[in-house]
Amino acid sequence: MPLLYTIGKLTVAPALRLAFRPTVEGLEHIPATGGAIFAGNHLSVADELFLGTVVPRHLAFWAKSEYFKGTGPKGALSKFVLTGLGAIPVERAGGRAALSAFDAAIPALRAGDFVAVYPEGTRSPDGRLYRGRTGAARLAVAAGVPIIPVGMTGTDKAQPIGTRVPRPGRADIVVRFGKPLDFTGRPDDRTSLREMTDEVMSEIQKLTGQEYVPRYAPPRARPAAEGEPPAPA
Repeated sequence: MPLLYTIGKLTVAPALRLAFRPTVEGLEHIPATGGAIFAGNHLSVADELFLGTVVPRHLAFWAKSEYFKGTGPKGALSKFVLTGLGAIPVERAGGRAALSAFDAAIPALRAGDFVAVYPEGTRSPDGRLYRGRTGAARLAVAAGVPIIPVGMTGTDKAQPIGTRVPRPGRADIVVRFGKPLDFTGRPDDRTSLREMTDEVMSEIQKLTGQEYVPRYAPPRARPAAEGEPPAPA
């Protein structure tokens, strides 16, 4: 486990548990050893904080590559924190550059690490669950590891889009883990990946009760007035 992540588990995680008292269900579905992909809904930048708080082992999050390339003190701090936490940079432009995230994640998963992915690709703009992108399924087939569905509720109330930090007392935070989905031996053609992804999203929807939208989430517009801390999307 990276040193900075360990420090966070010893400091930030207990503080979040004390302040928010999140309800956690399905911890028995998290393997004690071996790699796995955590695929969850994405309501708030706080999702990563609470997921990392309740999962007992290290979680490597995929983070937008621009968070690693910022300039000035803020950019340097962002790169230091994400690198120290073991985050994996993802290129949004697509093509060969985007595959670098897979190149980094596959050996980590095969070595027994956890990787967290948000199949919607961005935070939900309205609290609904949008169609998933196939990256998590493709990664699971390539690495030979299961996908653990994650359903999170309340984080969008605790830290709405555009606010800097989560605030206690605004909502009950609930984190639910579903049974691992094993796609070992499944083909990685487009149709199969789509079917696997739809299966993952169906399991997430069962955990959250969100309304499902069978189309991709629209790109999120950044608020003009308030900034946001770096976080995976």
